[in-house]
Amino acid sequence: MKKVFIFLAEGFEETEAIGTIDVMRRGELNVTIVSVTGKSLVTGAHGIVVQSDTLFENTDYSKGDMLVLPGGTPGAFNLNAHQGLKNLLLQYAIEGKRLAAICAAPLVFGGLDLLQGKKATAYPGFESYLKGAECVKTAVAKDENIITGRGPGFAFDFGLAIVEELQGKTKADEVAAGLLIQI
Repeated sequence: MKKVFIFLAEGFEETEAIGTIDVMRRGELNVTIVSVTGKSLVTGAHGIVVQSDTLFENTDYSKGDMLVLPGGTPGAFNLNAHQGLKNLLLQYAIEGKRLAAICAAPLVFGGLDLLQGKKATAYPGFESYLKGAECVKTAVAKDENIITGRGPGFAFDFGLAIVEELQGKTKADEVAAGLLIQI
């Protein structure tokens, strides 16, 4: 089973995190919710508290297939402030492993120069953070090993793009049908 880690920081966008986690788990991905806060309970941008599965510092990432960043403010900026996470993202990129971020969170990839020459999308107003990217205004953008999503209204599209990338189109279509999403 493919292994995905999704990272929560204080102020994460709840819809993007929970919607994406739900879609990925429906797609039979082994999803681990990781807190970068040092605490297992993480509070989202709208006051919803989520229990993580593990803490960043207690997790072995060597067998992972993808790292996922939900957006939100200040969540995306809090992710960007976590040096351990940024080092991990760079390691995955060097190894050619997959990365995904939605809403404001692609700013982390931009700051690490991971978007150079790639198509990427982000929440309106965050395009300036996507250093070197060709910014597009689509729900989801996939370029090589990186998937980006535009914002909370596209959380299911983003999750389905991840499922398709890791499990194939048939599985993504099956999950979409179960959610009554027409693709």
